Amino acid sequence: MGAFSAEDFKQEVACLPVRDVGFGLADQDWGDGPLDARKISLLAAIDDIGAKSCKYLYDFGDGWTHSIKIERTFPVIGLAEPMLLEATGRCLPEDIGGPWGYQEFREALADPTHERHAELVEWWGSTEYDPHKTNFAELNKAVDDLAAKWACKSRRKI
Repeated sequence: MGAFSAEDFKQEVACLPVRDVGFGLADQDWGDGPLDARKISLLAAIDDIGAKSCKYLYDFGDGWTHSIKIERTFPVIGLAEPMLLEATGRCLPEDIGGPWGYQEFREALADPTHERHAELVEWWGSTEYDPHKTNFAELNKAVDDLAAKWACKSRRKI
């Protein structure tokens, strides 16, 4: 699976289908929503459904869909929040235009004769882009931010 930033989890995680059941944050404008990630863990949802994989659609407009395979799970070790164990790759540039825009971005940066080279170098700020370079600290912060966003809020009594 690729790397995702905290920005990727705004509304885009509202549809993470496990078989035909959605999982994520409900959007009241869409009627019946997915299983609420603030009330049930992804592991519990997957266990209930009996799935060993799921699809992750993080950008409805650009068509980024990722397959997530559950290779193994670990017992809870006193932590209620998710934690990042391992990461491969880097986050894609925001608003890159889906898989097709990403391919053109990579080609344009690498080829000074590409018709969009200058434009995309200016937009990106460099000719350097290594999709294999992983910033573990940044990704770990994204997981922490997501955990905080999805945490059950205690209700105040009035």
